[in-house]
Amino acid sequence: MAGSGAEGRYSRQLYVLGGGARRLAGAEVLVSGLRGTGAQVAAALVLAGTGRVVLHDRGTACTADRAQQFLLGESDVGQNRAEASQRVLAELNPHVAVAAHTGELSEAFLASFQVVVLTESPLEEQLRIGDFCHAQGICFIVADAKGLAGQLFCDFGKDFVVEDPEEGDPAYAIVQDISQGNPGVVTYIGAEDSSSKLFRNDDLVVFSGVEGMTELNNREPIPVRVLDDFRLEIGDTSSFSPYRRGGLVSQVRLPQVHSYEPLRRALVDPKIQVVSSEELLRSRSLHAAFQALHAFREEQGRLPRPRAPADAERVLELARSLGAQQGPLDEDVVRAFASVSAGDLCPVAAVVGAVAAQEVLKAITRKFVPVDQWMYFNALECLALEGAAQLTEEDCAPRGSRYDGQIAVFGAAFQEQLGRQKYLVVGAGAIGCELLKNFAMMGLAAGPGGDLTVTDMDTVALSNLHRQLLYRTADISKPKSVVAAAAVQRMNPDVKVTPHQNQVGLATEHFYGDDFFRHLDGVVSALDTLEARAYLESRCFRCLTPLLDSGTEGPRGNVLPMVPHLTKPLVPASTPRDSTFPLCTLQDVPRTIQHTLQWARNEFEGLFQLSAECVNRFMEDPAFPEQLPERKALEVLEQVQESLRERPRDWQDCLCWAQRRWQSCYHDAIAQLLHNFPPEHETSPGVPYWSGDRSCPHPLTFDPENVTHLEYVLAAAHLFAQVHKVPPRGDRADAQAILRSMVLPPFMPQDRLQIPLAEEQEAQAPADSRRLAELTQDLMQRRQELVGGEEAQVPLMEPIYFEKDNNTHMDFITAASNLRAENYGIPPANWLTSKRIAGRIVPAIITTTAAVAGLACLEVYKLVWGCRDLSCYRNSNLWLSEYRLIRVQPSPPPTYWYGRREWSCWDRLELRAVGADGQEMRVREVLDWLESIHGRTVTTLLHGYTVLYDAGEDEETQSQQRAQRLLQNLKDAGEPRRWELELKYVCAGEDAEAEYNGPPLLCSFP
Repeated sequence: MAGSGAEGRYSRQLYVLGGGARRLAGAEVLVSGLRGTGAQVAAALVLAGTGRVVLHDRGTACTADRAQQFLLGESDVGQNRAEASQRVLAELNPHVAVAAHTGELSEAFLASFQVVVLTESPLEEQLRIGDFCHAQGICFIVADAKGLAGQLFCDFGKDFVVEDPEEGDPAYAIVQDISQGNPGVVTYIGAEDSSSKLFRNDDLVVFSGVEGMTELNNREPIPVRVLDDFRLEIGDTSSFSPYRRGGLVSQVRLPQVHSYEPLRRALVDPKIQVVSSEELLRSRSLHAAFQALHAFREEQGRLPRPRAPADAERVLELARSLGAQQGPLDEDVVRAFASVSAGDLCPVAAVVGAVAAQEVLKAITRKFVPVDQWMYFNALECLALEGAAQLTEEDCAPRGSRYDGQIAVFGAAFQEQLGRQKYLVVGAGAIGCELLKNFAMMGLAAGPGGDLTVTDMDTVALSNLHRQLLYRTADISKPKSVVAAAAVQRMNPDVKVTPHQNQVGLATEHFYGDDFFRHLDGVVSALDTLEARAYLESRCFRCLTPLLDSGTEGPRGNVLPMVPHLTKPLVPASTPRDSTFPLCTLQDVPRTIQHTLQWARNEFEGLFQLSAECVNRFMEDPAFPEQLPERKALEVLEQVQESLRERPRDWQDCLCWAQRRWQSCYHDAIAQLLHNFPPEHETSPGVPYWSGDRSCPHPLTFDPENVTHLEYVLAAAHLFAQVHKVPPRGDRADAQAILRSMVLPPFMPQDRLQIPLAEEQEAQAPADSRRLAELTQDLMQRRQELVGGEEAQVPLMEPIYFEKDNNTHMDFITAASNLRAENYGIPPANWLTSKRIAGRIVPAIITTTAAVAGLACLEVYKLVWGCRDLSCYRNSNLWLSEYRLIRVQPSPPPTYWYGRREWSCWDRLELRAVGADGQEMRVREVLDWLESIHGRTVTTLLHGYTVLYDAGEDEETQSQQRAQRLLQNLKDAGEPRRWELELKYVCAGEDAEAEYNGPPLLCSFP
């Protein structure tokens, strides 16, 4: 049965967090410190549906807070930060209780929370509360962001149980063979959409549905040793019965127990989670630097002044005294950290806050392994930007501006440069919302000449609300870009933001042309399809426009900067394999739940969409089958005939039809298959037909008391009634009473019925011309009766198009698939899993999108600075499930030798294509120009697939090609007039198929 309203809101998140997500509604979390990091933590928890979130802050909001605290408005300055934030967060998710607390954090107050998060907290307070939480079994998190660095600490107590440590569902595979031996060897095949390496050494597995070697079924989990991608060793099977056929081998994930030290001990002997030894030294230095910063603040009553060498040296002295106890210290890291530690950057707060929020979710849901125990994040590479080292204390001093926290790091002149930027954000979904929020805080396009364009075709949906920060329930069905732009203006009225509702693609090149892209300072991609991302990458490459590409899937995310002439162009990801399966697999030998769900999707389309479309078209134009191949025409007309014959008069007819359909699919069709191919059938002597990847099915018997049987019939009857415009009536009990009284005729097998076992066999079935003629005549007569009768309606039937967010549609798909799975001994899938697979939904969660957007905005800083140093940029890959963040320098662009020099893949030749007569050039003039540049004869000139010149043609054709003007050639080819052409060419002696010939030629016209 369909999920609850909460599941509709949180479905994408449930696919990430699993069943543990249901604990969120009963959780109580305290977030102390409501500046940038605390605001990000609190917003993520509220969006995720945490039952009660209490905000604590004893300070009042100031103007400078608004550089990173996106919950505060101008009117909130001077108000308590927790109380001001509470008002906004309460609107963000009506299902979450949000409260503010402005008093002391007493032990009595803290005792009611499952998780306590401290941000902007003095070390003494962290130690006091950390001791109490550890003693009381309360999960304790410290998260702080200072300048270009961040710190996270987790203490989840002793014996914290992680119930599901990994992302995704446990792996499973279809058994093909199991040897008798010591060890026994299992040969298996995976599902079509699974990776080749399903299992790892020491994984635990269980077996089900194995015939012959039944001793393996329902045993305790068995450890495996992986031999290769298709074989496992499982221990001694020498005494077991011989394997016959069938079975599944499934991974078992056992809970893990982790223990954590309290903060007081972990400060002295830190366990720091890193991905490399180089990162460990940097993180240990930051560990000492953060402690030194606490000591400096205690000593001076303030943070170090931005770019004040004396203050930075004092922090270093304090760090040395700590670092001596904890290993080597990278003094450059400590100085750099201290010099900008008074800064507040929204992107850094977004990353640290998002990671902290994910740790809170781990504590509540017991899904994924928590950070063990310290994590340090830094973007200190930003201080290596050319000229950044020369910034002075005066350049970075406070101005009384909302951007003072950013000025403290990059200086006042950079802030003005940020305001002048012209950027395009493509996509206003989860990542897009976070990007726009960050841009508002940063002041991107908030000054003279600035412009921020956001485009998205979609409207706000209920399932967006758990991760798309800028939308509320009242915004459902409104255009995303319009709502997002209005939210940006509320956050920062100075930002010039323009919403569009267009797709950026071939169809809109007249709107988003080359001039549009070339006038941009940068493009940020927040798209969710590989095809759209690849198109945007190609446009930015062509127009030499910087691009930041970002994407997420569940707890994973990445950011890739593409900087003209500096980085390697982004390589479009390969198009995902079409999730279709051979028809014979779906029809007669399904092996996985993916097969049965695709079969159910096909059933839905055939029963409730295609049949109605065919009937409506026939009623409108009875001659249309004549335009089809004979075999297809016969298929269509048979479908029309069946649909007209089965037209229901009332709701009871719809229920009867649904039960007959159940009987046909899950009993009769399987019984006929077994009549043709009995369980003992052999393809050749000694080789059973039902073996390997073919599981022998069994027919089901209808039972109106069976929940799945009844749900199938009810969903199918409702859809059938909608197609035929029949109002349903009665409730579930009434339907059961009708079904109990129905008697279906017994199944009679057909001895000569052919069942095609491959698509080729099915395609070879000949059409019956006589049957086609008779059927056409009968249907024409039936059409006349309908058109002339009172019951005629136009259109006669209502096609239904599958929509994953329609509960009735998913009720049918889930029940139809699970019944099919039961036929073949395949483990069923619940409603939510079925929705994810059938709806092809990408799992998503607010924490990943917020972190990825923060990482992207750090790269925006570098682009706005005009950085031409490749070593300053970072490709980022993030895994929040186990917290791994890998940030590496992008690859440089490839180069090649051509003619007399070395070229980059970014290089192109530019020609103002105006001839001596003042008109556009002729082809021969372009050929002469290219030959003067390269000193070689051009043999082929192309625009896309249009050949402008080919030296392989006869002399007359060559002469005509050379004499034509460039645009005339394209006009003759039916292409629209362009103001600029990109031409490619091949010179004598070159391979036309080579990856690089000469650099492309851009011709511009007046």
